[in-house]
Amino acid sequence: MTVFLALPAEVPTPSPSVSATPDCTHTSELCRWIYQQTGQTWLASGSYYFLVKPLQILLIVVLAVIARFLLHRVIRKLVRTTSGGSVPTILRPLKERLPDALREAGGIFPERRRQRAEAIGSVLRSFATVTVYSIAVLLILGQLGVNLAPLLASAGIVGVAVGFGAQTLVKDLIAGLFMLLEDQYGVGDVVDVGEASGTVEAVGLRITTIRDSRGVLWYIRNGEIIKVGNKSQGWAVVVVDVPIGFASVDRGVEILREAAAGLAEDPTYADDLIDPPDVLGVEQITVDGAVLRTTVKTASDAQWRIGRELRRRLTEALAEAGISGQLPQSRLHLRPAGPANGTVADATSVTDTGQAGPT
Repeated sequence: MTVFLALPAEVPTPSPSVSATPDCTHTSELCRWIYQQTGQTWLASGSYYFLVKPLQILLIVVLAVIARFLLHRVIRKLVRTTSGGSVPTILRPLKERLPDALREAGGIFPERRRQRAEAIGSVLRSFATVTVYSIAVLLILGQLGVNLAPLLASAGIVGVAVGFGAQTLVKDLIAGLFMLLEDQYGVGDVVDVGEASGTVEAVGLRITTIRDSRGVLWYIRNGEIIKVGNKSQGWAVVVVDVPIGFASVDRGVEILREAAAGLAEDPTYADDLIDPPDVLGVEQITVDGAVLRTTVKTASDAQWRIGRELRRRLTEALAEAGISGQLPQSRLHLRPAGPANGTVADATSVTDTGQAGPT
């Protein structure tokens, strides 16, 4: 008789579990060292996400603040240097490369230079702040595991759409920035931009405000200004044309020179003159006689006052010399209105007895 004995099956001995290597060991030396020392995955990963990542983000923020501080410091130093007038010659506007005497006569004051430098410095500081902090935000998002590729692609598409929709605004801003950099005009200048001419009351990156001689306030976009004439920078030349009829040209020139010399010797107006007045001679010949031209070079802000005074003196000098009375009488032809039946009446010549004077 055969007896079979059932032996219990051999139970396999469990092998010690091997923990998976954390991913941070490939990117962080600290995570790899902690894992090698402890063999704990959670501790190594925790040290990476709760210690390394915050330190990296903090380092990005600190570097961004330091970069912004250094850039602002450089910009402020540049503004102070520009305000003091010690900018290299090649970096100055063209009119500031002129000789010192001509610049002083032209009225380029340090306060004007300081205001322009402050405006440009404010724009540069804002641009530097936005640039530095934008880069810092992108780096922080990258540290947090955000995929920046779709974000940058979306930002590019939005930027193109905004660029097409706001191209006029961008054009105005760029034109305003270059206007400030080149110091084309400033508050208080008398300018002519085509449709509007008057005194500049406000200057911005997008809008320039001008008030004309009638008190109308014009708001002009900088991008729409194609050309501008500034009557307040540097110096100006006052030109006065005076008709003397058929009187002696030599006598007329002598009388005008004496009157102009009196203006140059007057202490009230002498400081505003750069060069003494000069009578150039006959400018043109008309049916009413010769026209003499007188010019004077003056400071830009005094050109209107000097011009009015010069015209007054020349007019009085011609009147005292009796030349004004020798001017031919102006002729005015009037054609009366036709009668009610529609027939045209003969033209009647009417002579005005008024005498023409100097202009």
